[in-house]
Amino acid sequence: MKKIEGGICAAQGYRAAAIHCGVKAGSPAEKDDLALIVSECTAATAATFTNNRVKAAPLYVCMEHLENGIAQAIVANSGNANACAPGGMDNARRMATAAAKAAGIEENLVLVSSTGVIGQRLNIEAIESHMDALAAKLSDDASEAANRAIMTTDLVPKSAAYEFTCGGKTCRIGGIAKGSGMIHPNMGTMLCFITSDCAIDPSLLRTALQDVVAHTFNRISVDGDTSTNDTCVVMANGKADNELIDWKNEDYHVFYAALEAVALSLAKQIAADGEGASRLISCTVKHSRAEEYAERLAKAVIASSLVKAAMFGADANWGRVLCAMGYSKAPFRPEYVTIGFSSAAGSITVCEHGRGLEFDEDLAKKILVEKEVSIDVDIAEGDAEATAYGCDLTYDYVKINGDYRT
Repeated sequence: MKKIEGGICAAQGYRAAAIHCGVKAGSPAEKDDLALIVSECTAATAATFTNNRVKAAPLYVCMEHLENGIAQAIVANSGNANACAPGGMDNARRMATAAAKAAGIEENLVLVSSTGVIGQRLNIEAIESHMDALAAKLSDDASEAANRAIMTTDLVPKSAAYEFTCGGKTCRIGGIAKGSGMIHPNMGTMLCFITSDCAIDPSLLRTALQDVVAHTFNRISVDGDTSTNDTCVVMANGKADNELIDWKNEDYHVFYAALEAVALSLAKQIAADGEGASRLISCTVKHSRAEEYAERLAKAVIASSLVKAAMFGADANWGRVLCAMGYSKAPFRPEYVTIGFSSAAGSITVCEHGRGLEFDEDLAKKILVEKEVSIDVDIAEGDAEATAYGCDLTYDYVKINGDYRT
């Protein structure tokens, strides 16, 4: 497996496009806000959606259209979440209808996704009036354009792609994602679209995605808020002409590894681009009794507002780490815990057996001002481990969200 370029268009048979249609009143004309991704043929497709009880209308349309595990296109807008909005379901269906007509495919093969402000009516007329022009722009090198069209408060586009071999055939998989705030997934991610030319059975694709999501997107947090619109979609159109993967053989595990690589890369990019963030924070919990416990502990640490604030200030306040672990409801013995910090500038142990150590504050500061910082926790109880990803909490987070709607 090797890393390649191309994002959502890296695999054979996929084209993408983006256009500005003015979904949000007053949005700048240079900011595209509508994206379309189309496969040359129907594709095995799987998706995961938010566990938030409040779900946006597009998610229900996707669920309906994915009952048979087959799709061919994704249409997505930024600027409006179409969640808790007047006429939400009707507008989500109209969005699918318009995309299907423009792409020349059946409506039930179109998946719909939206992101932006909650509770406001979607400007569906603007979307419909620009759909033909959007389809006319479809290209196999428009991954970044589509990526930027779904961005809201993101500062950078998020993309990843890999090449791998199944059954002697070269296959590719790539994806794009958006997400910067309201990030605490409990299913998948904010918006993530992944495409592959590998041939795989839809039920196995669903199994692979659900497992991968649990180990990647579900282990990131920016602000503890699970979105109403979280959606992760993966399409596999079989254009690589490999023998169909219809059981968990060696080819399945190769495909799984490639899917996981794309998902983990995108998840880390989302965490690093958290609203107002200045650094990527990871927490690895080792030697736990079970992976589930290690994950719960790691997520509690990276989701803690006090830990995140300490990371912003480059303060080696390990007491906040242990405190977050304590309310995670995961079993561990505090008196066994060792905590350290590490980065490109080095590593330092600050707590051993649940008690503070004398340590070099200057070295700790040097370690914590790096762009990527790891919180290393050893609970000395077993063989399981897990890593979760987040970011620091800065003044800018409040500035961004204080007037998000207006």
